[in-house]
Order: sequence, then structure tokens, then C-alpha cells
Amino acid sequence: MKYQLRFGGEGGQGVITAGEILAEAAIEGNRYAFKASTYTSQVRGGPTKVDIIIDDNEILYPYATEGEVDFMLSTADKAYQSFKSGVKSGGILVVEPNLVYPKPEDFEKWKIYKIPIITIAKDEVGNVATQSVVALAIAAYMTQCIDLAELRKVMLEMVPAKTRELNAKAFDLGVEYAKKAIS
Repeated sequence: MKYQLRFGGEGGQGVITAGEILAEAAIEGNRYAFKASTYTSQVRGGPTKVDIIIDDNEILYPYATEGEVDFMLSTADKAYQSFKSGVKSGGILVVEPNLVYPKPEDFEKWKIYKIPIITIAKDEVGNVATQSVVALAIAAYMTQCIDLAELRKVMLEMVPAKTRELNAKAFDLGVEYAKKAIS
């Protein structure tokens, strides 16, 4: 099965890191995966995106096909507005409701879920830097593109040792919020 996922945000929000962790976990799970990042000229504050392709078969083209992206998560409106057109009709979009503002017609084209990713990281985990792990868990749960236990294990291996406990909490909260959103 082939999955095309996209994370959008601003420089410094950790969307690239989330993509790296997801791709690495897929590879460690004996699947093919590729991560392609796009940065604007600004390091912090400019729109960024990372496309992750996960497939059971060899990946011959390393970029997501525009109009065929299955899932997108965005924590910044500029990234959302810039990159949403790549999501297929009926695809899933998860947005940070305090920072991303879908247009009325967007709700007709896609399944849009509002989950306060940054608020979860800041207020419930206690560290806003864990927002990328909250987002990672939401994406994995909603797409079922990878085994959650394997992804959690790889994520904990990749984050700094001193942040593992917070990131484990962030991952678990991301899964919990994703479950609530789709139920």
C-alpha cells in the first residue's frame, strides 16, 4: 500500500523533524520511504513542508504527486494555503485551529479536522517543542500508514535522551486526540 503524507508549517515548528521520524520508522519496518522537504528562503517563520511517501514497493519517484496526497497536517496558515491543493479530493486535512483558517469550500472538498496541536504541546505536555511529535502521532493514527508502537519506539530513539519522557507523553496525547477527532 502506498501512502503520501504532507506536513506543513513554518520554519522552526518541527514539521521536517516529524517527516524524518516517520520515514525512518517506515524504513526500519522494512518498507520503502522517502522524505522530501521544501523550505522558503527564510529559516524561521517562512512556510515549510515535508512530503513523506511510504510504500511496500520500491519508490521510483521521490516526491508526492500533486493532487494525490492522502493526508496533510498544517500548523501554519501560510503553509496550509500554499500546499493544500496537493491533497486529493476527499483526503484528510488536520489543522491547528488557532493558526490555520480553511475556507468554506475546503470543507466541501476535504475531510478537515481541527486539533489544537500547539496548545496540546504547550499546555498538556508542558513543552511547545513537542508539537512535532503530537503531529506525528496524529498523522500516523489517522492514516494507519505505520504501526504505532514501532513509530513510537523509533521516535524515542531519535529524540534527545533528556526529552524522551515529554515526547512519549506528546505521542500518546496525539493518538488520544486523533481518536477523539475521528470518532
